[in-house]
Amino acid sequence: MSERALVIIPTYNEIGNLPQIVPQVLSQDSRIDILVVDDGSPDGTGELADKLAADNPRVHAIHRAGKLGLGTAYLAGFKWALERDYEYVFEMDADFSHDPKHLPQFLAQAANADLVWVAAT
Repeated sequence: MSERALVIIPTYNEIGNLPQIVPQVLSQDSRIDILVVDDGSPDGTGELADKLAADNPRVHAIHRAGKLGLGTAYLAGFKWALERDYEYVFEMDADFSHDPKHLPQFLAQAANADLVWVAAT
């Protein structure tokens, strides 16, 4: 299948979580790329995102000039995805409040749906 998927991960001071979440997301499916949207994290998260992007062509990073909020970070990510013709776009927090293991299920269900979610348990 040639469909490309993008997982948008907004960050602010997530330097401890980013090295764990990125490989877990990427390991779910070879069609998945990641976009880190960093809001000027003072802890070095943005620089780490750049290093991860330099080391892996499936990881991308954009930087915003300060803490502009989660909603606008997702909007920036959606715009970035649309400009690059991604078929599927997912939201995921860097703190593992969203479990990457659900991504294959989402991709399978998205083939026949406009919206996919997992009910809280």
